[in-house]
This record gives sequence, C-alpha cells and structure tokens, in this order.
Amino acid sequence: MRGQGSEETVEHRAAVIVNPVKVDVARLRSAVTAEEKAGGWRPSAWFETSRDDPGQTAARSALEQDPAVVIVAGGDGTVRAVAEVLQSSGTPVAIVAAGTGNLLSRNLGLMDGIDTAVRTAFTGADHPIDVGVAELTDAEGQVTTDVFLVMTGVGLDARMATDTNSVLKKRIGWLAYTDPISRSVFGNKQFSMHFRVGAAKERSVDAHTVIVGNCGTLTAGILLLPDARLDDGLLDVVLLRPKGFWQWLRVGTRLGIGGLLHRTKGGRVALRATPDLRALRYVRARTLNARFDEPQSIELDGDSFGLVSAVAITLRPGALIVRVRER
Repeated sequence: MRGQGSEETVEHRAAVIVNPVKVDVARLRSAVTAEEKAGGWRPSAWFETSRDDPGQTAARSALEQDPAVVIVAGGDGTVRAVAEVLQSSGTPVAIVAAGTGNLLSRNLGLMDGIDTAVRTAFTGADHPIDVGVAELTDAEGQVTTDVFLVMTGVGLDARMATDTNSVLKKRIGWLAYTDPISRSVFGNKQFSMHFRVGAAKERSVDAHTVIVGNCGTLTAGILLLPDARLDDGLLDVVLLRPKGFWQWLRVGTRLGIGGLLHRTKGGRVALRATPDLRALRYVRARTLNARFDEPQSIELDGDSFGLVSAVAITLRPGALIVRVRER
C-alpha cells in the first residue's frame, strides 16, 4: 500500500490514460490533482486514447514514465487494451469506470464514482488477477493473439457487441442490448461447435452462445458464472442451448435469481442445491479449444473481433496487478 502523506510516496508519480469520449476529463483532473497534493506525489503524466488506438500506445508511453500506478479512465475495452501492454510488467493498474458495462470494475467492487476511484488509485492495495489469452484463427487460417480480463463470447454475446447501436449504448446504457437479444431469442439461431476442455476428449455440441469468463457478474446484478473468480487460475465456460421462448425464459429467470441469491451465504447454499438446467451448461478448466463448422462472430470484453473458425483460450495467472480498496 502507498498511503497518503507517507515519506515513501514523496517521489512517486502516476500516469493517467483517458478515453476522452467516455470521461469527464476536467473532473478527473481535479480529483487526480487533489490526491497528488494530499499524498505528496509529483504531477501525473497524462495520455489519451483514440478511435484508432484504444490504449496500447498510451500504455507503452505511460510505462516509459516509470509510474507507481497507471490510472485507466474508460470502459472495459480501454482497460483491456491497456492491460495488453501492462500485463506482467509489475506496474499496478487503477480503474476509473466510465463505460457502458464496466464489468471488470463491477466484479472488483470499484463502482463508487470518480473521486473514490482516484483515491483508491493513490492509496489502495495491490491485487493480482488472471489475464485471459485468446488465440483467434480466422476463416483464412490467419492467427492473432489478444487478451481479455472479463469474458470472451461466441454467438449471441458476440452479436450483441457487433449489432448494438452505439448511440443507444451511450444514451441508455445496457438497455440498448435488448434489441439484439430479442432478435436472437426469437430467431433461436444456433451453431455447431467442437470443443475440448483441458486434456479431455473433443466433444461436439449445437449451442446458441458460448461464453468463457474470468469473472461472472453482468450488469443489473445478473450472475452468469457463479463460480468465476478473477484470481483462481481457472476459466469458467457456459454453454447456452435453450430451444424456444420458454427455455429462454427459464434461463433468464435462473440468471436473475442467481444474482440475488449469491449475495448471501444462505442464498449461495440454495443456489448450489438448485437443479441444473439442460439449456445452461457449465464447465471449468485451465484451457479451452474450440472450432466451428462455420465462422462465428467473437467478442473480447465487449469489443467485436470479427469472424473466427477456431479459438484457443488460456490464462496467465496473476499477470495483471490491479489497485483495489484497502480491506
């Protein structure tokens, strides 16, 4: 921990990476300046993302300043881009949530506004979390490797990232996803997937959606992956295979109730005792390999990454240090 006013922090300096489209920059600068003065830190170095560069260049420039912490103000996509550079660097990342979903911040309990988030950046504790790695093979056989911190999804999850109107997302947040969700539910489009978890044999399944998560809570308190933890070294996989409206309704009800039950110890016990749904299948593993009969859309942390014919997903345990509130 780097406490305010201690001699240890006198020569420290932060770097701030801002998505200017998402953030009230003036308010952020004010909060940062206040914490710098309170803790005796040198003035921070500031960097902005752009439409063509969501954060990687800014992160590399920030690291050149040898900062004590890198503050990232933006949504999950901005944090993901910065983490791509900062993973395994040993430099902690602090998050000022300013996106539509802010799923990483939600799962870390960092949704208390700019002032509290900035205070945590300067005075909080460091906690290592896992970094997901997705090796994507496109229809032409070209392979790229990208990281994720929250989730990667194929099917409905990816179509939401691709098809949701960006203007609506800005105006009404996660409610903008209702249109692609409803179209997908009533269309009930499934795809064939051949997958292998860990060292197990390859299996085949028709699925509507497959999501591989590093953490489990979505917006509106929906608990998609009940056992997912950011620091457990495991991937949590869910296959959604509902057939028709009523099975979709059962899935939606289970996920909504699960989020409520998971908040208490007794609720978690009750949740574990609830019979499994055939339309909602969970798997935990350290690796997942999947290939598709037809190329499918894929998303990483809410951003579309195009069509893939195969994907190999692994984890780098504890590769990113995140600044959290002192407990």
